[in-house]
Amino acid sequence: MTVWDPVTYLEFADERSRPFVDLLSRLPAMEPRVVVDLGCGPGQLTASLAVRWPNAQIVGLDSSPEMIKQAARLAGPRLRFQLQDLRDWRPETRVDVIVSNATLQWIPGHRELLLSLISLLTPDGSLAFQVPGNFDEPSHQLLRQLSADPRYASLLTGVTWPAATDAASYLDDLAGLGCSVDAWETTYLHVLSGPNPVFRWISGTGARPVLQALPEDHRRQFVSEYQELLNKAYPTRAYGTVLPFRRIFVVAHRHASAIRDDQDCAPLSWTR
Repeated sequence: MTVWDPVTYLEFADERSRPFVDLLSRLPAMEPRVVVDLGCGPGQLTASLAVRWPNAQIVGLDSSPEMIKQAARLAGPRLRFQLQDLRDWRPETRVDVIVSNATLQWIPGHRELLLSLISLLTPDGSLAFQVPGNFDEPSHQLLRQLSADPRYASLLTGVTWPAATDAASYLDDLAGLGCSVDAWETTYLHVLSGPNPVFRWISGTGARPVLQALPEDHRRQFVSEYQELLNKAYPTRAYGTVLPFRRIFVVAHRHASAIRDDQDCAPLSWTR
């Protein structure tokens, strides 16, 4: 199981927050009672939901004990965090808004979860999620190529690789469930500074399962080679290093008659 590091993840907090803000900007005006953030990470973005919706109960779920420990420091009367695998999540009541920021790509076959997530919404509820769409970029291609090297491949057989599809496919999935869907793509041009900037970025997210799976001596060599490859693929300019990052956004609005509620909500114990 991957151990996530909130400190490493938060190094580029501003850049990682932008897609979350852009996603929420396309949600219709509403006054939800219950909002759930699936894959809340260190919790700072989840906390912003309590500001956006001052009358709502907000809960953040994450499967990482390290992230939940960090997020729990932000908990309050309307803001709670729970250690929870989203695949097993069943709320005690149906929720008005489900948000997920850069999380679903870690769930194999996550498109199959969309029906379940929509069914857990109240009538007229909304599901809003964002996933990376940059898996064909050099940062990920080089990671896979190096991981396939015979020196490392046998040590990485259990690694889970993130994956996502395009906006049109998600639109088709959710429209097929009777939802109205707003789906789009954006490529951000992040300007990073400092040494090995792209490695520092990806070591907190996409590359972390690989790096963690390697024994220390292999990891040192892998990191050295990977950094060199990344620095060639993303050359430093006078103003910094440009990291193009494509992201996929989806906001789906459930209609009361869209799907049949085939599953009941089981109690979910909320803890701080």
